[in-house]
Amino acid sequence: MIGLSRAIERSEERDAALLGMLPHVAFTGWTEASLRAGLADAGEEPGLAAILFPGGPAEMVEYFADWADRMMAAELARLDIGTFRIRARIALAVRTRLEVVAPWREAVRRALAFLAVPKPSHAAIAARTLARTVDAIWRACGDRAADFSWYTKRATLAGVYSTTLLYWLRDESEDCNASWAFLDRRINEVMQIPKLRENIRAAACRFRLPDPLGLFRRRPGRAGASEHPGG
Repeated sequence: MIGLSRAIERSEERDAALLGMLPHVAFTGWTEASLRAGLADAGEEPGLAAILFPGGPAEMVEYFADWADRMMAAELARLDIGTFRIRARIALAVRTRLEVVAPWREAVRRALAFLAVPKPSHAAIAARTLARTVDAIWRACGDRAADFSWYTKRATLAGVYSTTLLYWLRDESEDCNASWAFLDRRINEVMQIPKLRENIRAAACRFRLPDPLGLFRRRPGRAGASEHPGG
């Protein structure tokens, strides 16, 4: 997984601005216009848009994913999942991550469309957000792996999460029950292919992947920023 060491500046002001703009994203997309409208709704000066998100739409999309990861981790922290089997923890975490953004499903859809635009910068953001999300899920589930399994767990979950997300976006079943059934099937599938770890292990040996914990050793604290509780 890549890009986890890139810090995201978090603050209550940015969270509030994001939540204010989300209802507008369904109509005007991930644009400065949506952000300015959200700020105006909150009684804030629209000119703050350039200060809060100087990176524009790309930064907004990446912050949205990070915010959702944090909300998922906070929700799981309130639950006693320590006694759950790991399979049940992962299923609950993925479901919680999607339910966090359920009120803004169109914003999620537009975020994916934005990241699908063939630009190197968009591809990098897509990789970073997916990497952070699956890491956030594993850590919220109590994973503290420092060996090779750090890679295999996240690589496997990336496939499960990505396919479930796409299925969920077009799911019209009651309470998205079809999505949760799909998620259970995907988890069952990956649990039935133990050779995957050995294949990835062999690839890692060939390419000499770095120590996974090294990805987190340079996480500068910034004023107004908090430690990421989920990844």
